[in-house]
Amino acid sequence: MSFASSNALDSVACRTEDAANQVTQKTLQNLVDIVYQLVFILPYSALTIPRSLPLLRRSSGVADMTNHKEVSDHISDQLYQLCTSSESVSALLAKDPTLAPADAWNQLYGHHVTKSTGANRVDGAGQSSLSESDLRRAAECGKWGPTEPSELFLQIYHDALCTLEENPLHAVVSPSLMGSCGVVPLTVISVIPDIVRHMSNCIVRAEREVFLATNYWQDSVASKFITDAIQQLNRRAGARGEKVVLKVIYDRGSPKQLFEPHYTVAEKEYTGKNVKLPHPDHIPNIDMQVMNFHTPMLGTFHAKYMIVDRKIAILQSNNIQDNDNVEMMIHLEGPIVDSLYDMALISWHKNLEPPLPSFDSPAAQGGIGSFAGDKHASMFGPDGTLTGTNVVVDAAKQPRRRPAYEYERRLAATEPGLADPSTSGPAESDDTKRADPVTGPSTTESVSHPHPTASAASAATTGATTTASAGSEGQTTNHRSSQTPNQAADQQTEDFLNEGQQTGISQCQVQEPSSNHLALPEHSADDPHYDDDIAGEVARVQSAVSPKPGETRMQAVTRLLNHTANKGFTGDAPQCPPGEEMTPYIPHPAHEPVPMALVNRNPYGPPTHKSVSNPQNAAWLSALRNAKKNVFIQSPTLNAEPLIPAIIEACERGVDVYCYVCLGYNDAGELLPMQGGHNEMVAHNLYKSLSASGRQRLHYFWYVAKDQTKPIHQKFKKRSCHVKLMIVDEHIGIQGNGNQDTQSWFHSQEINVMIDSASICRAWIDGLRRNQNTHIYGALSKEDGIWRDQDGHEPEGAIGADPGRFAWAKGVVGAIKRVQGTGGF
Repeated sequence: MSFASSNALDSVACRTEDAANQVTQKTLQNLVDIVYQLVFILPYSALTIPRSLPLLRRSSGVADMTNHKEVSDHISDQLYQLCTSSESVSALLAKDPTLAPADAWNQLYGHHVTKSTGANRVDGAGQSSLSESDLRRAAECGKWGPTEPSELFLQIYHDALCTLEENPLHAVVSPSLMGSCGVVPLTVISVIPDIVRHMSNCIVRAEREVFLATNYWQDSVASKFITDAIQQLNRRAGARGEKVVLKVIYDRGSPKQLFEPHYTVAEKEYTGKNVKLPHPDHIPNIDMQVMNFHTPMLGTFHAKYMIVDRKIAILQSNNIQDNDNVEMMIHLEGPIVDSLYDMALISWHKNLEPPLPSFDSPAAQGGIGSFAGDKHASMFGPDGTLTGTNVVVDAAKQPRRRPAYEYERRLAATEPGLADPSTSGPAESDDTKRADPVTGPSTTESVSHPHPTASAASAATTGATTTASAGSEGQTTNHRSSQTPNQAADQQTEDFLNEGQQTGISQCQVQEPSSNHLALPEHSADDPHYDDDIAGEVARVQSAVSPKPGETRMQAVTRLLNHTANKGFTGDAPQCPPGEEMTPYIPHPAHEPVPMALVNRNPYGPPTHKSVSNPQNAAWLSALRNAKKNVFIQSPTLNAEPLIPAIIEACERGVDVYCYVCLGYNDAGELLPMQGGHNEMVAHNLYKSLSASGRQRLHYFWYVAKDQTKPIHQKFKKRSCHVKLMIVDEHIGIQGNGNQDTQSWFHSQEINVMIDSASICRAWIDGLRRNQNTHIYGALSKEDGIWRDQDGHEPEGAIGADPGRFAWAKGVVGAIKRVQGTGGF
């Protein structure tokens, strides 16, 4: 052996030894950190952090918002350079795909981490008045393409950016890709099977790669949709003579994560009884790699998303498991997919073996495939209705626009019944604002539209009407980036939209999916039926939720909501008026790209409340503090300590705040020390802390399912809701993984997208209204924040506003259920 060769081998051996020593040192440091957290930090935090902090004082009807610790209120030159740079983790991996994303991050941003100054809270987000130059600087920090963000969007984006001054990793995305643009061809608001149906269709249509992330993966009917799709993808790839790369990352707590938060899952483990992913021998045309990620103790990987071929991204609220939840998912295309792809690489952390094939194929160069051709447009009637239904899904073509969150509080009757389907249509009246037992829970105005095939099915409500609480009056948002569908676009946008080609099922089935003679077989885990495009999927799902022979429309909804979890459970809601039927899949008409930004938070393990400064939290607070008209929040839980004062302050200054929360969701876990308290306690305390005028601006509801007339406590696991969404002034939407609870605010990794579009937000508002009865039967008393039926009884199973002295014991049980995957996530 030559001297040079000997030196080379010695050099390699030294590097290997150094790497091994670094791993050993890191492992020991992790163990020391965990012991320290368990023995010292956890007991101290449990004793010093109250379950719920005292709410704001009222002074002359105005909430006291003084004594805030403020984060940086301007974008520094250093941060500006990071945001306007072309550098990113994904760009570095495009040059060297063998590089670990963690190493790429350290090369680009490791030296930008600064020592904490103590001003690491976001209480000041939205408190400062931004100048035109501040907003212009924020605008220059995003890559908006042909779009122009609104002032409110830039205010929120500015405050989210400022949390990166201390550590860019708070964003969980390269700063240069945090602000972007894109489109939303489809939204799903339904049960988990409907969401995994779309995921499975996207998987089988993959050409090169799939990156799937979820908080909790459990062998289930939901997971069978995914594993069946993987096997179908394997067959299709084999027929093409190609291989597809599949990455799966989840958080199934393991002792191994004490030593290594990211660990590559062994074949024996991921094919075992708890996960049951396909064995590599059964999918020879797929290269699969599985990662388990958790940051001890409390840094949960709570993210739920999927990226296919770096062309489309799915961002949803659900895990891969069976339960009774209604969830929300959006399908994204355009440059925003590059941002999500970059985030996925950073979350993976380790070497990708093999690398993702699309490492050098940015989504920004791929066009918008879903809007190509005529199929997408064929889903919409000339009046904006979803073809085959009476539902207007094109927000721009609503014949009469009701106030966005209008509601009338109704109490469920003791024995509510279904409306007689044989009765005649709605009684005529010149008063289009009225709401009476004939027109059902919606106003006449809400159900009047000129669709030629609209039936006159009536609905006799069985609830007693109580105090009517009108929401804010409708308004037209002056939003520069929202466009009317089919409006002429400039050449840049035309080029952006016109690439890609898809095919689908027959035209007549797309246009009449609920017709008996054209009924489509349901896509199920036992009998898969994959479609070639979104139009085919929408037709198939709408056909499945349409009444079968001898079945009422509401009974069809009950069948959908029962799915795998509650077969035989019955609904008691009256028939809904025409135009208000449930639409699990909500397609959006072809539109120009709109401004978007990722507002995430990174995981934080120690059991303290110190990690609060991140884009997610800043965006939520800034949105509440900059809102001029109204804020809508839907979340399974709502108790985060920084959020509650912001809600109070918004209500006291005249902003209407609508909160749709699930009664009893993870109550036990929220009763632990250091948590924010259970939902009933928080709602009661909010109303008691507001002035008389402020209480009129807070509209709090327990979730009520589409086929029900009362809220059902989550512990019964019959009708729960897990949607995570905030809409501000009816044109800024923040959707994704984060709950409004202590865990999501202080610990978990969360991925959320902020969208600037009045038309998309309006479609979400209308879809949420159609797909649940919360606005009809879920309103709490504005006097004490408690829901009661017409006999004065609280819901069955309710703990009450005061959980009692030994509530912490229930919290221990809730914590165990979370670890087992049976609690709320």
